[in-house]
Amino acid sequence: MNVAQEIKVASEDRLRADLYNFLGLMLSGPPDQLLINQCVGLSGDDGELGKAISSLSRVARVSKPKKVESEFNALFVGLGRGELLPYASYYLTGFLNEKPLATLRTDMSTRGMVRSPNVFEPEDNIASLMEMMGGMIVGRFVAPVDLNDQKLFFNRHIAPWAGHFFSDLEGAKNSILYASIGSVGRAFIEIEREAFRMTAA
Repeated sequence: MNVAQEIKVASEDRLRADLYNFLGLMLSGPPDQLLINQCVGLSGDDGELGKAISSLSRVARVSKPKKVESEFNALFVGLGRGELLPYASYYLTGFLNEKPLATLRTDMSTRGMVRSPNVFEPEDNIASLMEMMGGMIVGRFVAPVDLNDQKLFFNRHIAPWAGHFFSDLEGAKNSILYASIGSVGRAFIEIEREAFRMTAA
């Protein structure tokens, strides 16, 4: 990305991208001590998202990497499968690798997005979708994507199921640190949904 593209991204959009990327990072694998420490350093205001972020910080303060790794594995890996299946296809059709994944792959191709060669999961997993939104906002793939195109991608691939997934993550029996991630994600998705409704034609 060149400096000209960097300058075109408004500060509030960069903050949105940072939160998408943070959620993507936390959901792509168990956090190490450095990432847990970054969670500890977060703080929020009195809004729902701010309170969720403050709660995440408090839980992270007493979290250890080994314990969080066990939590992550119980939620998303498990013996055979984890407690949750964080894929758009599963949430929308009840099966993996269905039409939502094919539609996503088409949209990824038109936007210059390709799956990283070291990633073997289907592209419609929640972590990848969070990273895609963050990358689109700041122009990581081609150039920063305008609000209307962000809205189109969000409404097609994230809005129909991500809020439900994050609610499930909040209430999952194996969720401790990830219950707080669920609260942050659910509040953020709702803010994005409302913002797109109000600002994008």
